[in-house]
Amino acid sequence: MRIRGGRLPVGRNAADPSGSGGSGGASESGASAGRTPDGGASGDGSAAGGPDCTGAGRLASPWTRAAALLLTGALPALTFPAPGLWWFAYGALVPWLLLIRTARSPRRAALDGWIGGIGFVIAVHHWLMPSLHVFIVLLAALLGLLWAPWGLLVSRLLGGSPSARRAVAAVVLVPSGWLLIELVRSWEGLGGPWGLLGASQWEVSPALRVASVGGVWLVSLLVLAVNTGAALLIAAPAARTAVGVALLVCALSVTAMWAWAPRPTSGGTVRIAVVQPGIVEGPGSVERRLDRGEDLTRSLAGRGVDLVVWGESSIGAGAWENPETARRLAELSRLVGADLLVNVDARQRDGSGRSGIFKSAVLVGPGGPTGDRYDKMRLVPFGEYVPARSLLGWATSVGRAAGEDRLRGDRQVVMTLPDGARGLRIGPLVCFETAFPDMSRRLVRDGAQVLVAQSATSTFQGSWAPAQHASLGALRAAENGRPTVHATLTGISAAYGPRGERVGHPLGTDASAAEVFDLPLARGETLYGRFGDWPVYGAFAALAALCAVEGMRALRRPAPGPPGPRARTAHGSPGRPGR
Repeated sequence: MRIRGGRLPVGRNAADPSGSGGSGGASESGASAGRTPDGGASGDGSAAGGPDCTGAGRLASPWTRAAALLLTGALPALTFPAPGLWWFAYGALVPWLLLIRTARSPRRAALDGWIGGIGFVIAVHHWLMPSLHVFIVLLAALLGLLWAPWGLLVSRLLGGSPSARRAVAAVVLVPSGWLLIELVRSWEGLGGPWGLLGASQWEVSPALRVASVGGVWLVSLLVLAVNTGAALLIAAPAARTAVGVALLVCALSVTAMWAWAPRPTSGGTVRIAVVQPGIVEGPGSVERRLDRGEDLTRSLAGRGVDLVVWGESSIGAGAWENPETARRLAELSRLVGADLLVNVDARQRDGSGRSGIFKSAVLVGPGGPTGDRYDKMRLVPFGEYVPARSLLGWATSVGRAAGEDRLRGDRQVVMTLPDGARGLRIGPLVCFETAFPDMSRRLVRDGAQVLVAQSATSTFQGSWAPAQHASLGALRAAENGRPTVHATLTGISAAYGPRGERVGHPLGTDASAAEVFDLPLARGETLYGRFGDWPVYGAFAALAALCAVEGMRALRRPAPGPPGPRARTAHGSPGRPGR
């Protein structure tokens, strides 16, 4: 029997987690048509990744390919504020996915994931360069390693000519792999959950509804699913119908959440004022900022506010140690007719007797500090403490790393305002704690009616950081069905209603003003508030199922037998004479 084309189809599609064959009956295993045993392409370039594959020839140079990967990995940064191209999030990852699928080997795919991850981390955190200098490159190189296994996953599921079943599996598994990366890098020691892809959708109403069901995690999953589907529509013509159905299911799921997910019910309004002193520089700037905060607070007299919120580190060490400061704040509270939530960055002693520098949200009433105080629990690496200071302490001489480590609080606190404010319960957060979904959820479950964040992004004025930080309040509000106030020293200060909608007018980075927000209160519990981070557990389960399928397939694969006897010819030939 004559075999046309010089190849014999062997076995089933080894890259297909479903076990089904590839399209058109062609195998995609290492020995199949168009692929070499190491996962690369054969000389005819018929499979993805071959030298004649579209665009692959132009990226033959390792340096050219690395530059392309850095660029494509950085593209998602454009979806966050300040550029705010939220719509671009649904295709920003497609070029990166298409590049990874052309990898000639698993090693190359992992390298593609790592290099693209470096580009992503640098782009999303580029505003830290003035503070971290060379550390931003080191940080990106270390965090970028999280994308190396994801590169392997993408190559395995999108490489070659994916079958319909493998393409549908990719729409589920590729986003699941990305979500676990977001979960791991959300650990405070790795910088926290800054730049989660779902956070780019903070002003899109359907996305905020999705956040109320599964938090920012579910939004990330859906954004990644659309990107994966778009890449498959381009690269896998045989699977387009199946991918189209999968994307339709995603769209119908969002529609169902929009229509049937529980919505917070109205519970009246509360009037909260934000005091933003603006940029105050030069000698005595800390004292002059305090004076400016006092002047702005006095302007709120007679406006019927229930609470006045100052930004992070609004009171420095010297002022807090002066008993006169407490008297001045109490006088302000009496004048305005509302408690003040200020923020102190000073050496203090906490309830357990520890002494050191704490960043604390302190409630001050007409009689002075009420005793309600929350010490910041999750600190910014290098900005507020230096990890492994004995090894990395030299960073203080290179960038703007903390000269002395701040101490952490040991519990979250819900504060209750006096009866004049109808006993309103507020949940304070400090700085980038608004990036952690679990902290806001914990406060709401403990009874907080309003989430109040105090921040200071003055170090990063002129960058994307203030706008991106302020946008997180919309997600936390939508996730928990509670209004959120984001108060800063130098902008952007903003407020959001219980559905994540913007309330009033934000104070920009050029403003020195006091703004009053009439916030709608809400009752009820969102699905995210009730069930928590269930999308993360679903992603774990999906990847565990993939590992189980691959493990069982490996066990069923017959072990290679001993080599057979050497082949002999009947009559011999010039190359192999007979015996």
